[in-house]
Amino acid sequence: MNTVNNNKRIAKNTLFLYLRMFITMAVSLFTVRIIWKALGFSNYGIYVVVGGFVLMFQFLQGAMVAASQRFLSYEIGKKSSANLKEIFSNILTVHFLLAVLILLIGETLGIWFVNTQLNIPVGRYVAANWVYQCSLFAFIVTIISVPYNSTIVAHEHMHIYGYFGILEVLLKLCVAYIIFILPGDKLIIYSILILSVQIIMRLIYGLYCTRKFEECKYQYTRNINSVKSIFSFAGWSLLGNLGYSFRTQGLNIILNMFFNVTVNAAKGIANQVSSAVYGLTNNFQMALNPQIIKRYASNEITSMMNLIFVGSKFSFFLLMLVAIPFIIACEHILILWLGEIAPYTVLYTQLIFVQLMVNSLAGPLVTGIQAVGKIRNFQIIVCLIMLSSLPIAWIWLKLDHNPFIVLYASIISSIIGLLARLIIFHRMIFFSYKSYISNVILRVIPVFLISGILLYFSYSYFPTNFGGLILFILTSIVINLILISLLGCNSSERQSMKNLLLKKI
Repeated sequence: MNTVNNNKRIAKNTLFLYLRMFITMAVSLFTVRIIWKALGFSNYGIYVVVGGFVLMFQFLQGAMVAASQRFLSYEIGKKSSANLKEIFSNILTVHFLLAVLILLIGETLGIWFVNTQLNIPVGRYVAANWVYQCSLFAFIVTIISVPYNSTIVAHEHMHIYGYFGILEVLLKLCVAYIIFILPGDKLIIYSILILSVQIIMRLIYGLYCTRKFEECKYQYTRNINSVKSIFSFAGWSLLGNLGYSFRTQGLNIILNMFFNVTVNAAKGIANQVSSAVYGLTNNFQMALNPQIIKRYASNEITSMMNLIFVGSKFSFFLLMLVAIPFIIACEHILILWLGEIAPYTVLYTQLIFVQLMVNSLAGPLVTGIQAVGKIRNFQIIVCLIMLSSLPIAWIWLKLDHNPFIVLYASIISSIIGLLARLIIFHRMIFFSYKSYISNVILRVIPVFLISGILLYFSYSYFPTNFGGLILFILTSIVINLILISLLGCNSSERQSMKNLLLKKI
């Protein structure tokens, strides 16, 4: 009965997160269109490159998010309120120390790199430095917010997380309109306003958590072992996230060194589209993650593995519902959305979707590994795999001056990374490779291939106007849902879906 209630909670939280995702995705895509028009190719490219350099520090944030959610969810699963208070206070201390470290590195090494190594257009260095400073302080504010955001997720209060996410994108929509109104350098104004949004959201998250959760009241503790455990987990997580962050932003910098900021702008637009759409998978996995960790803490290993298999499969399917029509009709969608698009934007967007679909399979496996807590070897291997794409891309670009090479290298590293995670998790918790292949891989690949072939050859029969695009997307969704039901689900999953449908009717 407890498992049934937990599964219902997952479904309910997923619905809340989807509500948040659909609203934020729609508003975010509209906001990007406004910003694109307001800033232009060159200014938008500067923001992507300079702001992206700051985001290279995301490997620190990602490590702390993983550590915070793991330790908080684990203690909640063990139902240890006293330890939970101590864990939160220690996590908050670690984040303040991390914020100070980022500030020191950013104001020394970071400033030097932006002003001496990046390819910034002549006359735009002042604006670029404003972008850098605002991006740096916005990132520091985000770091300090991590313990509070993680507490909301660990307690599975996804409705609050959803409401706050909607508020944040609405504030960013206001920013997009304000930059049209205010006189002055629009790039500088945009950077300052985005920083203001981050500060407002930090205050809101902090206020809610301190009033709602008892453990969110800071208290000084001297439990060195607890701090060491958090630092150890975060340290190894940091290594893995370093690989992700350096791969993403490092490839942007490599692009900037071989090409101009217009190419960065094209890749930036592709990243914006993929980030908005990836919310389909990310929100589903966010609802799953606390339950995976709590089931491991309660020693419910079989239940945890079933949840991981189902999570991997449906993460892929949820992303596929949007990815396939977007890949096939990419140029049509981008032109309707942006009006005009930079060169290379279409293929960049299509390739990033392919990479995201590979990554969607890996998320639940990563959470399972984090639940066990033995992450040293895992993070070392993943970091090396992710970072290997940088020298490969550099050498490849030297041999062939093709701007798409950076994504080819990135996709290859993602595929190798998925295989590495599967092998490592198998060694931690014994499960059959055959079970994973039959329950996940052999379910998603046939659905993807059949759907892609059917929709690719049928796309030319739809009108090229807006109505034709909507009809194509609706047809795609229907075909995918039928294929997922027939080929992607096992008999018990189909029966559960049937029972749910009948109950709602």
